[in-house]
Amino acid sequence: MSKRPNLLFIMTDHQRADSIGMVQDGKEVTPVLNQLAKNSVQFTRAYNTTPLCVPARTALATGKYPTHNGVVFNDVKGKRAQDHKTIHQYVKEAGYVVGHVGINHIQVTPSLKERMDFDFWIDDDSYEAYAKEKGIQLGRTPDFAKEIIEFQDGKYVKKEYSNAKVAGWPYPLEQFKDQYFTRKALEFLKQQEGDKPFALFLYYWAPHPPLKVPEPYASMFNPKALTLPENVGVPAPKEPSKRRKGIAAQLAEGLTMEDWREVWAAHLGLVNMADSLIGEVFDELKSMGEEDNTMVIFTSDHGDHLGQHKMYQKMEMYDQAIHVPFLCKAPKGQVQECDTPVSHLDILPTVLEMLNIEGATNLDGTSLASSILENKEPMKKPVFCQYSGNPTVGDLRRAVIEGPYKYIYDPRDTAELFDLMKDPLEMNNLAGDPTYATIEKELHEKGMKWAKEHGDWVEF
Repeated sequence: MSKRPNLLFIMTDHQRADSIGMVQDGKEVTPVLNQLAKNSVQFTRAYNTTPLCVPARTALATGKYPTHNGVVFNDVKGKRAQDHKTIHQYVKEAGYVVGHVGINHIQVTPSLKERMDFDFWIDDDSYEAYAKEKGIQLGRTPDFAKEIIEFQDGKYVKKEYSNAKVAGWPYPLEQFKDQYFTRKALEFLKQQEGDKPFALFLYYWAPHPPLKVPEPYASMFNPKALTLPENVGVPAPKEPSKRRKGIAAQLAEGLTMEDWREVWAAHLGLVNMADSLIGEVFDELKSMGEEDNTMVIFTSDHGDHLGQHKMYQKMEMYDQAIHVPFLCKAPKGQVQECDTPVSHLDILPTVLEMLNIEGATNLDGTSLASSILENKEPMKKPVFCQYSGNPTVGDLRRAVIEGPYKYIYDPRDTAELFDLMKDPLEMNNLAGDPTYATIEKELHEKGMKWAKEHGDWVEF
């Protein structure tokens, strides 16, 4: 088989960092990923660039902040990241056999599929054709939708998002989207013969809502047996005044603790399902004899509040939304837990250095190769997150994470400052406290400097 290292990149959707190693109802939520973590460098304080699917995925793929590549929210119109190459292009140009399997939520112009010749391509459209053939009803139905009020283009408009309703998957397990994607991923791997290295990008849908969960995963976790964080259903005491008007807060309105237990059980069931499917991919890699010659990266685009801060889904700067899992197992790599804050933007330069691929310029991240190969501590630097980047949208957030602190800035509301080591639930806002005035000022200035350097229109 191949002499050069292969690449297996796996991303789930809505999976929180704290799911790795979690035990609920007496069961490991992620047994496969737990085993991967034991043989990887686990970056325990990894952050995305934005708590929203499309811009988060596009930023990771291009190695550039949303304001740098131009994709700052979902459904960007016009030319998108036109002059920004993606990780897929870099490995293809380096001679890799490249496969894409899973949801395609990377917005670039030309489209990801059109801008290069993939050797294997399966996406949402592929599954929709399969679902139509099987008689599977797709799309959000009214009973799984919640109407919220959102500020866009200078006016308030009504929009629909997936609600927190829990239900079973009414079709055979093998017809679920991620089971389909896994079969296709295995098909790609079985095609790999000879000495040419491969790169498989596997993008799972789970545990993204709507929460339609197939058995046996729907019954995997007893809602009454779950241990939930203390702030589920509880807003922070000194929450900024406009926060209840945000999308995540509106989506949580009217839900009881009993509802949240059902939501957690369904969400964890989907996480466990994705974990088991990842195990099938790892088993195939092992049977091919390529387990030790493959760089494996696992992460998620963002997390989900799951009721914490009395919020649902993502779209805020609390750790439940922007703190993501990040595991890297590499040939000749080390095994350690790294608690230095790192960014999704560090993944592309890391992959390029580890695979000895040159030619990338003007990336916003920093390679973590020395941490993976030599157990060196990553460069200590602030990590920045942004939401939404569009002056016509009502919800605006910028976050700066450095050391134990997180600073959240909203130009139309009060700021937030948290000591994440002492207050991991982010319930004690230290902004405005004279004791922390110097820290708040320093992080605000770093955010302002970053905004100017990266073309962010928000004025600090």
